[in-house]
Amino acid sequence: MSRQGIRPQPLPPGVKVDFNALKAPAGYVPGMGRGAAGFTTRSDIGPSMPAPDVQQDKKDDGGGDEGKFDAFLGNDAGVLGATAVYDEEDREADNVWDNIEDRMEERRKERREAKLKEELEKFRAENPKIQEQFADLKRKLADVPVDQWEAIPDIGDYTVKKQKLDKFTPVPDSLLAGAAARDATASAIDARGAGGLETPMGGATTDLTAIGAGRNTVVQLKLDKISDSVSGQTVVDPKGYLTDLKSVTLKSDAEISDIKKARLLLKSVISTNPRHAPGWIAAARLEEVAGKLQQARELMMKGCEMCPNNEDVWLEAARLQTPENAKALLARGVAALPDSVKLWMQAARLEQSDEAKKRVLLRALERIPQSVRLWKAVVEISEEDDARVLLSRAVECCPQHVELWMALARLETYENARKVLNKARQAVPTSAEVWITASKLEEANGQAAMPEKIVPRGIKSLAANGVVIDREWWLKEAESSEKSQPPMVSTCRAIVKEVVGHGVEEEDRKRTWMADAEECMRRGSIETARAIYAHALSVFPGKKSIWRRAAQLEKAHGSPESLDALLRKAVQYCPQAEVLWLMAAKEKWLSGDVAGARSILEEAFVRNPDSEEIWLAAFKVEFESAELDRARLILAKAREHPPASTARVWMKSAMVEREAGDAAAERGLLQEGIRRFPYFWKLHIMLGQLEERLGNTDAARLAYAAGIKRCLDAVPLWVAAARLEEGSGNIAKARALLEQARLKNPKNPQLWLAAVRTEVRAQNTKAAEALMAKALQDCPDSGILWAETINMAPRPQRKTRSVDALKKCNDDPHVVAAVASLFWHERKVDKARSWFNRAVTLNPDVGDTWAAWWRFEGQHSGPEQQEAVLKRCLAAEPRYGERWQRVAKDPAFAHQKPEAVLKRVAADLDKPL
Repeated sequence: MSRQGIRPQPLPPGVKVDFNALKAPAGYVPGMGRGAAGFTTRSDIGPSMPAPDVQQDKKDDGGGDEGKFDAFLGNDAGVLGATAVYDEEDREADNVWDNIEDRMEERRKERREAKLKEELEKFRAENPKIQEQFADLKRKLADVPVDQWEAIPDIGDYTVKKQKLDKFTPVPDSLLAGAAARDATASAIDARGAGGLETPMGGATTDLTAIGAGRNTVVQLKLDKISDSVSGQTVVDPKGYLTDLKSVTLKSDAEISDIKKARLLLKSVISTNPRHAPGWIAAARLEEVAGKLQQARELMMKGCEMCPNNEDVWLEAARLQTPENAKALLARGVAALPDSVKLWMQAARLEQSDEAKKRVLLRALERIPQSVRLWKAVVEISEEDDARVLLSRAVECCPQHVELWMALARLETYENARKVLNKARQAVPTSAEVWITASKLEEANGQAAMPEKIVPRGIKSLAANGVVIDREWWLKEAESSEKSQPPMVSTCRAIVKEVVGHGVEEEDRKRTWMADAEECMRRGSIETARAIYAHALSVFPGKKSIWRRAAQLEKAHGSPESLDALLRKAVQYCPQAEVLWLMAAKEKWLSGDVAGARSILEEAFVRNPDSEEIWLAAFKVEFESAELDRARLILAKAREHPPASTARVWMKSAMVEREAGDAAAERGLLQEGIRRFPYFWKLHIMLGQLEERLGNTDAARLAYAAGIKRCLDAVPLWVAAARLEEGSGNIAKARALLEQARLKNPKNPQLWLAAVRTEVRAQNTKAAEALMAKALQDCPDSGILWAETINMAPRPQRKTRSVDALKKCNDDPHVVAAVASLFWHERKVDKARSWFNRAVTLNPDVGDTWAAWWRFEGQHSGPEQQEAVLKRCLAAEPRYGERWQRVAKDPAFAHQKPEAVLKRVAADLDKPL
């Protein structure tokens, strides 16, 4: 349907119809197709007035088809132009159509923009910018050292443009002579006039060069005269005269104007209120800033006359004077203000020798004996004997100042110091320092038991005198006692014992004390932390967590004897705590006392007969001591004891037989253990490894298959089965096993790593890279995968791979170790050492990193650095790492010390995994 609602009828071919001559159909209602209803209007029955003369209207309008214009169809309206009416319904329909067209245009616009964007991206991908092509090279510029930058040669002039040839035309000699005469400097003045006529005085000529030389001579004579005064003191330095002139700062007009305004204002202040001391000081300082020192001195002298009772005026006036004049001025000042400590102190500072200063201070103390500041100053410059006498007088004059009592006690003998402190305690009963000093005094003179009596009495006395016991302050005093020279350990312990529980709620005591001990250890106050643990154990003797922390403290900072004594007490109070028994036995074993370790474990058996850990600890002592028969006997008893007969016991039993070389006994134990514990995957993998060592490939394959069937989530079983197939030459079957393992255990980085390494060993580089890409998509945050990516990449791309890896997992120890190895191969020693240190700090249990660092220090440092790394490694006791476990669990390398394992792993770093 058209927009006017008229549907055209089909016509026969070749027939043309004049649509302008047609009339509207009968019953035609405009807009009926869009919901309009029919009705009769005046247009249907004709007008009530006679119709106008159409021809006349045409002539009046200028003729033509202008009368047929329609708002919608324009001049092409035809017959409808004179009869049809464009009403509101038509306008509404047109608006609907316009909206539809706008909507379709908008949809086409979105598709058009999306297509344009796609074409633009495709174009940019096919035609990258120059800066994108060199992005990797720009990143490498950050690692270019400074010396290489400076070694880049400067380019010459490689201008491609054709140089213009300058044409040279000789200049006439007359022109050169005229120019020289014009630019010449006149060295004499002609006495004749400008017109060439002679003056009445005659034809004399003045020589300017001679005048300049004479002037220089006069200036030199004046400087020599000034520099040599009657007293022989040089006033002006002729050589530095010009330099001094350059150093003079010329003030701007604005600054000079501000100084003048301030001078007028301050002049008004001191005129209206001459007794106002700050006004005189401000006026003098203004003149000093303006460079008029003499005026500033005069102002301050007037200020001293007008304000003789203000010590600041005297001090400011003395500051502006020379030292000698300042002494005289301060003498007048102390005469006017004899009780001013500041004036006496300033007068003492002006003296050159200690004796003169002491005389001034003693005269000051005659007038002001209660000044602690003066007493301290005179004691500091006095000898020990004089200081003792002075302090004796000082404590009489100032009995409330504890510092003077403490200083006197330090200078006296032991007996006299005790008397001094007793007097101080009576004079200042609220001072805690007196009691702490008394405790330190007794301990320093061999009375180690006295602090246990003095400190409680002191706290009780202070509380009776209304002193609030500040727990934090007392604990800090305990730490300072520990760190004093020599350390006052007994005083520290006595203080902690008395105040650590003060003000702490009963239910919060354990948590608070543990937090205090950790804070003290963090600050290096070991004795304070030890005392806190001792007090906590006296209150909570049955808490194994406190015993364990105290044992860790003794192990790190104590002696083997103190640790053994602590653990002995711990197992007596907590006999059911397996960890304490194991710690005691381990420390005995590490110290080489195997018999002591056995006795401790025998006692532990009596207290904990059903403990698997104790049975295994006893086995380990015998196994590591190469006592296989005793180890076999212990495990046999454990297997017969039902509570202790666990899967780990059966596994350890098989390990003993493997060590002894009895394959049949080992197979029997493993098979029996699998029958009892079918879901313990380690027994399955040990059986498979046994058969693999014996060359029974089929039996090993069956053992791995049985284990995988029961333990689908055991990743080492899948990897071991794949390695068996790979070793047998069945690469395809190994791939299939690893792919099946990934289906059963999705998002497992170890399985992806095993698959990648399988392809690498098969020299399928492309397949390995494709698998690694999929692995990183599946496990984007896996540190072991990113580390392997760095190691697999070609040397030019390793740095880029390292940057990408650090963005994904910055704190992963495997990635950090890979970056350290990269710096190692690039011979960036300092960076490599720093990154190795960061890697072992993040995870000290990875033995591979320790081995790499130890080997690195051996190549680029000395034995001292290697020894330091070795000590840190032994303290960390690493247990993990692919290379580390492969060496440590090798039957041919059993019972070796960690040091030997470290060196063996370092030697095997170049071998593929």
